[in-house]
Amino acid sequence: MAKPKRPDRSGLTRRELAVLSAATGAIVSVRVEAQVSFAVENASLVEVVDALAGGKTTASALVRAYVARIESYDRTGPALTSVREINPDALSIAGHLDGVKPSARQPLAGVPILVKDNVATGDKQHTTAGSLALENARAKDDATIVKRLRAAGAVILGKANLTEFANIIAIDMPSGYSSLGGQVRNPYAPTLVDDRGIPIVAPGGSSAGSAVAVAADLCAAAIGTETSGSLLSPATQNGVVTVKPTVGLLSRAGILPISHSQDTAGPLTRTVRDAAILLNVLAARDPLDPATQHQQRPNDYTAGLDKDGLKGARIGVPSDPDDSLNDIYFGKLPERSKAVMAKTVSVLADCGATLVRASMPTAGWIGGPGTTMGVLNRNPLSRFKGAPASPPIVFLYELKHDLNAYLRDWAVNTKMKTMADIIAFNQANADKALRFGQDLFLAAQATRGDLSELEYRSARAMDLNAAQVLGLDAYMAQHKLDAVIFPGWAGAAIAAKAGYPSVQVPAGFISGVDGKETPDFPLGLTFAGRAWSEAKLLRFAYAYEQASNARRPPTL
Repeated sequence: MAKPKRPDRSGLTRRELAVLSAATGAIVSVRVEAQVSFAVENASLVEVVDALAGGKTTASALVRAYVARIESYDRTGPALTSVREINPDALSIAGHLDGVKPSARQPLAGVPILVKDNVATGDKQHTTAGSLALENARAKDDATIVKRLRAAGAVILGKANLTEFANIIAIDMPSGYSSLGGQVRNPYAPTLVDDRGIPIVAPGGSSAGSAVAVAADLCAAAIGTETSGSLLSPATQNGVVTVKPTVGLLSRAGILPISHSQDTAGPLTRTVRDAAILLNVLAARDPLDPATQHQQRPNDYTAGLDKDGLKGARIGVPSDPDDSLNDIYFGKLPERSKAVMAKTVSVLADCGATLVRASMPTAGWIGGPGTTMGVLNRNPLSRFKGAPASPPIVFLYELKHDLNAYLRDWAVNTKMKTMADIIAFNQANADKALRFGQDLFLAAQATRGDLSELEYRSARAMDLNAAQVLGLDAYMAQHKLDAVIFPGWAGAAIAAKAGYPSVQVPAGFISGVDGKETPDFPLGLTFAGRAWSEAKLLRFAYAYEQASNARRPPTL
């Protein structure tokens, strides 16, 4: 009996993928010719929705167009490797939506969206976190945010590649690398790699695949996740917009975890309005996630978007020339990054904002005592092999507890039932699974796994005291601020520890990494604020976006 054809990373056989890709060119009727008159290149989510509503395209035509681009730019060509798996049912789902136009009830009807491959889908797709140990794993149900996307009419196009286990398995693992999905490449410099094969211009992590796919027009929008920087980092590296929400704004049920204290999902889009539209769909209370019960949100995140939205706002710039030793966010930037940020501050002032220059209190950004633990770096490809690393205690203690709960409650079609099972699988398949080691997994496995340790409870309390009480709360109260700005993802940790929101928007372009010449690649501007202030931050980011017009898509 002939062996069945093995599907590639898309979830389809190569023949099926070729047929699906070729379908974009199989224009045999006037109706289909009308459908493909809409070009997906650099099309915003708003433009995709408008094209669907106006009959300029259909869900099926969009799926075909995006799959064709995935084949041309992700699988071949520059080989961005951002899409780990294409949903084998995407075209079928789209076909059922071809007669449905976006509406108030289904605002995303027919819109193809990628989700990061640590977000559960209860369908034929796998949910793997990029791990070979979970290669065959599926989920018993959709994550709550996926249910909300489907209810809004979205077509789940596939799963985006990521830094394996959201960058909590190994010390100094390259951003965007997973043992199952391979290495995601930045679309602004996809061919530049070092002597280890690691991209010189990083794609950002851990939501690298989601951000690269949006930047390269491989989907209408994407969903990523963040514990500390995993939305903001790839957003700045790829010139896209993101919202890192307040912890509890979006349900985390069905998402492979690192730390329930800091984990959240969030949108990655080409414009601020697009991000606000997705936030409208995703933000809701969920009985499966207790953190959402305290949620505060407006009826419509797009309602406050105004090109004059910065007028009268007080924006903190944590950079005081008279306190240079404590100027950690802006003072040590490379010259070209400083120039981008100087222009950014000028644009904010021109938009009517009052800029308050003052360094962040040191106690806020260094973290409290006893918040990190020493872990020896045994990563064989790390430039710092043999040196101790200092990962957060909260991450490692919550990781074992939370991952074991996910494997128990959500994972199916896998023999991996605990973190210990994954560690054992990796050790047995080290040549394929452990290119960069698993030092962080081993450190997490050494904890009890029940969060009863005094050092864990103390570290969490100190994180909150530093980031909230002595950090953003004190800084914003002292200077009467509406928001604080940071270059790129530099302020990710302080907002993430506090559980506070950040919104990032493209700000300009820089070049050069560690003394090596590179093509221009993006740098973003992050607005951070207090809990549940997403609407305010989106208003500021929108006004800046409209005034600066800083985004420039990659040339592929």
